[in-house]
Amino acid sequence: MCGIVGYIGRRDVAPLLLEGLQRLEYRGYDSAGVVISSPKSPALKMVKAKGRVRELEARVPKRFAGTTGIAHTRWATHGAPSDENAHPHLSSDDKVAVVHNGIIDNATELRAKLEAEGVVFLSETDTEVLTHLVAREPSETLEDKVRGVLKNIEGTYGIAVMHADFPDRIVVARNGSPVVLGIGEKEMFVASDVAALVAHTRQVVTLDDGEMATIKADDFRTYTTAGTLTSATPTTVEWEAESYDMGGHDTYMHKEISEQAEAVDRVLRGRIDDRFSTVHLGGLNLDAREARGVRRIKILGCGTSYHAGQIGAQLIEELARIPADAEPASEFRYRNPVVDPDCLYVAVSQSGETYDVLAAVQELKRKGARVLGVVNVVGSAIARETDGGVYVHAGPEVCVVSTKCFTNTVVSFALLALHLGRIRDLSVTDGKRIIDGLRKLPGQIDEILKTEPEIKQLAKSYADARSMMFIGRVRGYPVAREASLKLKEVSYIHAEAYPASELKHGPLALIEPAMPTVAIVPDDDLLEKNRAAMEEIKARSGRILAVAHQEQEKADHTIVVPKNEDELDPILMGIPLQLLAYHTALALGRDIDKPRNLAKSVTVE
Repeated sequence: MCGIVGYIGRRDVAPLLLEGLQRLEYRGYDSAGVVISSPKSPALKMVKAKGRVRELEARVPKRFAGTTGIAHTRWATHGAPSDENAHPHLSSDDKVAVVHNGIIDNATELRAKLEAEGVVFLSETDTEVLTHLVAREPSETLEDKVRGVLKNIEGTYGIAVMHADFPDRIVVARNGSPVVLGIGEKEMFVASDVAALVAHTRQVVTLDDGEMATIKADDFRTYTTAGTLTSATPTTVEWEAESYDMGGHDTYMHKEISEQAEAVDRVLRGRIDDRFSTVHLGGLNLDAREARGVRRIKILGCGTSYHAGQIGAQLIEELARIPADAEPASEFRYRNPVVDPDCLYVAVSQSGETYDVLAAVQELKRKGARVLGVVNVVGSAIARETDGGVYVHAGPEVCVVSTKCFTNTVVSFALLALHLGRIRDLSVTDGKRIIDGLRKLPGQIDEILKTEPEIKQLAKSYADARSMMFIGRVRGYPVAREASLKLKEVSYIHAEAYPASELKHGPLALIEPAMPTVAIVPDDDLLEKNRAAMEEIKARSGRILAVAHQEQEKADHTIVVPKNEDELDPILMGIPLQLLAYHTALALGRDIDKPRNLAKSVTVE
């Protein structure tokens, strides 16, 4: 959610920090701020503003020179968006500055104690507590001051701390919220996301939970919150700065929808084994004997990743014949689940840092479960904490609304299902059939994208709807759920998704001309059942937009998509509905890349 950027070196720091904040705007935020200093002028200078980074930039004075600084984009948790609640926060003596991602659970208790001691708070945030505690900590080094404070903190945090008495360093710490160090030439960076770093360095160190770091212009060291030194080896980020540019598109969402054929080709590349009609997934760390011992699979994700997991569970059941289901990680971790030793758990997250998913992984690992990760970001927390997994190789996804990462995640599940199926009972013939279908996907995605002008016109005719229904059966139902979510996220039109078989059990009461229905109608063994559902809707004067492999007589409009193998059809049927959501939002004048109230990487509960 929130974004952190920091720098220490010889360059003028303010432009670097503002550029870094702009690269983190996609994460979602409502205010921004920056604080700077230099060894020659260690006094802290701060500027903050409610609103976008451009509002902050307009407030930065012309003479705002420094060589060290930290900056932040805030997504409100404690306190409404305002100048006062924006980060960084300064201590009462103006010597300590803190930026913080996460939530301090015991902030109310700590705040009351500080106020009883005479501390005057200037904001409603939990973060300001950290600032005053660091300022009052009696230890002699900044590292010990921060470490001493963190002993009394409950909750999640990714923090960066500056102190006027220690102008040669920035101290950072992580517990549940990402912190990444960028290694430069006689300069060092820190950020909550590599997007803020790749324009300057591709050598990074990702902190683990319970780990801290001190960065200086020519050095860094990492250690635990208990003070024990840790060994940190820099890794190379595979994405370049250009990957985060808009590439001639009007929005990141449009760019990322248009990149899906290439992204799918990338996730398939080098993984298909024609000799044995299977795939290579070397990162699973799961040999054939272990795979045959799996009796059940549980997939955990949130939002779009959960919907991808639902399709993934169906693929695993169909191709590998292993009982599988998907569940929201945010629910799983709170219901005291029974952890089955014969169950393989799969954690799904685009960022690899989604807090609810990460917390579920940690609880499962504590109970001895085997957990795989399906993530997009190499070296992310979930990738590091799981036993193995699959990288989806979608490339950077900047828009808050996920499109290409959803598609690549589902393709990754198809690969996993095929791999497990060929180890178990899936025939060579069926393995070859699925591989042939996978190879067709990039070309078929391009075919769908060429229909964008027609989908744009359809979107205009549905943009006046106050509410929409999405329906599908079995393979089509998760597609309906994801399409419903996309429309809600980006257009703000209320939408609901139901299994088509459930219409007569309640939702039919909602059908009327003013509420259109989007029906997912694949040409499979349930085609006639889906047509019967459309008959029920038309009998009640409902408008229908069908996504199908052939024109549907009962639909007012049909988006025709290419036919693939039945098991792989859901991958294609969701793509035109991404375009429908996009063009509906465009017709309504929405802020497409940054929908209201939402954030890209959800690193708090």
